[in-house]
Amino acid sequence: MDYKAANQLQDLQYFGEYGGVNPSISDSSTYTFLSAKTMFDTFEGNTEGCYLYSRHSSPSNLYLGEALAAMEGTETANVYGSGMGAITSVIMQLCDTGDHIVSSRTIYGGTYAFLKNFLNRFNIGVSFADSTSVEHIENAITPKTKMIYCESVSNPLLEVADIAALAKLAKKHGISLVVDNTFAPLSVPAARLGADIVIHSLTKFINGTSDCVAGVVCGSKDFCLSLKDVNHGAGMLLGSTLDSLRAASILKNMRTLHIRMKKHSENALYLAQKFETDGLSVVYPGLSSHPGHEVFKTQMNSVYGYGGLLTLDVGSLEKANALMELMQDRKLGYLAVSLGFYKTLFSAPGTSTSSEIPLEEQQKMGLGNGLIRFSIGLDDDIERTYVLMKACMAYLEILGRHISRTVL
Repeated sequence: MDYKAANQLQDLQYFGEYGGVNPSISDSSTYTFLSAKTMFDTFEGNTEGCYLYSRHSSPSNLYLGEALAAMEGTETANVYGSGMGAITSVIMQLCDTGDHIVSSRTIYGGTYAFLKNFLNRFNIGVSFADSTSVEHIENAITPKTKMIYCESVSNPLLEVADIAALAKLAKKHGISLVVDNTFAPLSVPAARLGADIVIHSLTKFINGTSDCVAGVVCGSKDFCLSLKDVNHGAGMLLGSTLDSLRAASILKNMRTLHIRMKKHSENALYLAQKFETDGLSVVYPGLSSHPGHEVFKTQMNSVYGYGGLLTLDVGSLEKANALMELMQDRKLGYLAVSLGFYKTLFSAPGTSTSSEIPLEEQQKMGLGNGLIRFSIGLDDDIERTYVLMKACMAYLEILGRHISRTVL
């Protein structure tokens, strides 16, 4: 597939209030009306183009939302103060007490905790299933199921969901397919493959500078309006609106997303291929050895590659921590959570971003304590990066043997 999402983005042009090439930032929390009736109609949802209060929306948020909708190919989009703000709003909007959700078993730890622990308060049931198997997902569906929830590329195991197949399954059962596409912006056109709602943590690749927290819900006009309803909208009533200044900043950063994603993917593929040749335990969707490689290949926008995430399993948490500390010391990146930064970020997800998942569940899904998740940066000389990373691994191996001999 070769969708032209970047072309849709570059065709968007907004003039500022005084003709500036950047749209004016709406630095207001509330908005005036020329008549009291217009204010009333706006609160009732009977007007378009009017702003009542920034928790509902703002011009800056709408500019960003339009750009994100163009990227995903949806009718519209709402932006939020965090990725979790987007996720929780969607789930609470679609589900009532007694309803049921089928979720991928491997998902971001915060999402897992919300589904597994928090929704119990509302008697909303959740079944976790293998999203790489349509059969497993279908077997988990009940008459009370309202949605299938998955990540296009899962965090942190990088499992690949067959979105087109899951979309057909959701349609068959009359339920919604909600896809978190944070790991694969531009690479996986989730909405065009059939997802009803697409979510991103804008904090990651889309913003790309690790200086803010934000999220987005891309979907139909009716659904996004329902999220903003003053009486029943989860987005409106839970108060997870994005600040206008941050929305304007993210919109500017989006203009380089297509360039950055190509480089992230190019660098990650190079390292993954080298590590695999070296016999290391590497996982990356761009490798033919990856179980989901063919699925990714059939649904990807090939221009943007297989994404910027890879994992290495070095066998133990002690080795993982030692390697990450050494790589940070050698200025190869940062021992930090999150992803999509210009520098490589690495962390051991079992004790960080997936720590909300119980240890026994981590073991069942194959999340070893020696697993390191890498968000590969925009290094200009990726060969040099590889050489330095290998040197770090070799140093620790020699050090380990020396320590073993000393102990003996």
